[in-house]
Amino acid sequence: MMKKYLAAALGAVVAVTGVSGMVCAADEAGDSYTVAIAKFVDDASLNQIESAIMQELEAKGEELGVTFEVIDKNGNADSGTLNQMATDFVDQEVNAIVPIATPAAVIMQAATEDTNIPVIFSAVSDPEGAGLVASNDAPGSNITGTSDGLNTEAVLDLVTAANPDIKKIGLLYSKSESSSEKPIAEAKAYCDEKGIEYIEKSGNTADEVIQAAQALIGENVEAVFTPTDNTVMTAELNIYEDFIDAGIPHYAGADSFALNGAFCGYGVNYKELGTATADMVVDILVNGAAPAETAVKMLDNGIATVNTETAEAISLDYSAFADLCDEVRETVTAKEFTDVETEAE
Repeated sequence: MMKKYLAAALGAVVAVTGVSGMVCAADEAGDSYTVAIAKFVDDASLNQIESAIMQELEAKGEELGVTFEVIDKNGNADSGTLNQMATDFVDQEVNAIVPIATPAAVIMQAATEDTNIPVIFSAVSDPEGAGLVASNDAPGSNITGTSDGLNTEAVLDLVTAANPDIKKIGLLYSKSESSSEKPIAEAKAYCDEKGIEYIEKSGNTADEVIQAAQALIGENVEAVFTPTDNTVMTAELNIYEDFIDAGIPHYAGADSFALNGAFCGYGVNYKELGTATADMVVDILVNGAAPAETAVKMLDNGIATVNTETAEAISLDYSAFADLCDEVRETVTAKEFTDVETEAE
């Protein structure tokens, strides 16, 4: 069985270099791989990915007859903590690092530049824009992974389908997260083209996000858009009821937002994203695939997850979504996906 937490003693694991030039792992008794997971922050989105990675590594380990020892750490959205984690991982000579979310990936990449440790990121919205890879097709160094890049136009098409006469949209995000820059710029361009007014409000902490949400309500916006923004995600359970009371649907770039009370989350399925990330880890460590030549995996981005409790509370009809999405799923408010199952409509 896979260990979820690795003890400090790592002496049994030694690194050997395969033909790819990347670090593989083996000990004298059999194949064993040490994988360090670096989660940016504790929220429903990233927890779902983290859980899926660990489950898939366990399943693949049993299937292939190898062992994946997992060091699982949370950066608490703090760069100092993440940098210390990165230093520890390098000092321990782990066989792979799996950062979850863009800020964690940037720090882990910087820490491993002079090493052969593969970095396989998960949930990086724009790997090229973040400077993590030379290109998504050919990353070019020791790093690759999976992307949850958002189709912003598709999300806003849902907004206008639910309210064809909408005049004002709120944009809620964190300026500290580079992953939000591109979709927010795309949202502004969309609104300009459609003649829709937009109001921007941002927050770099959960408390600031709560204040920003209140400000948008005070501006009488008719809907709110948030990209795959972890800062807002951590505050969602504290703001969704305020949006409901104001009759404002909140559209966001991940299904977990809907789980935490937002009207609609759109984009990739994060369980599938985590599973795909773990499969890339296995391919690199067990099969000797080179990260530099392993294309970033872009998952299908067409699933709308609707919170039926919120939809009922604000009396919003989402029947038109079926014609605009690959799939419409329904959920209810909970803290984690382990507490509730989603259903396809």
